Amino acid sequence: MSADVLAVAVLLGSGVTAGVLFAVALSVVPALAEMPADRYVYTHQMLGRNWDPTMPVIVLGSAVLDLVLAATADSTPRTVLGLTGAVLLLLVSAVSHLCNVPLNRSVKSLTPSRLPADWTDPRPAWRRWHLLRTVLALAALAVNATGVAVG
Repeated sequence: MSADVLAVAVLLGSGVTAGVLFAVALSVVPALAEMPADRYVYTHQMLGRNWDPTMPVIVLGSAVLDLVLAATADSTPRTVLGLTGAVLLLLVSAVSHLCNVPLNRSVKSLTPSRLPADWTDPRPAWRRWHLLRTVLALAALAVNATGVAVG
């Protein structure tokens, strides 16, 4: 695979990642925050059905392509930028897997019409972790775009 094709694939993957997370942060998170608990649980369950395995494949696939781009780069700046982009995308994946996914699983296990009396609303924590991974994804996109522009 040529360096140009790899660069386009990395930009596409990191752009989709940043775009999806940004859209969720801008529109979905505020909407979910305004809902009563039962509607939130139902809506969260419906929205979350199709993210796996699509987003993990895009994020991790883009990180791998970043690593390949870094390993085959013809300059130190492109190598460093490729490695940085890969690390940022791996951090997006880590935050998702270690922080957001456990909260998602807890929401998926609920019956919207019968929330437990001791239910703790996960929305504030989920929002914080989501905003962190959104910032990381936007940084990855910026770094990857810079790496392509430098070349």
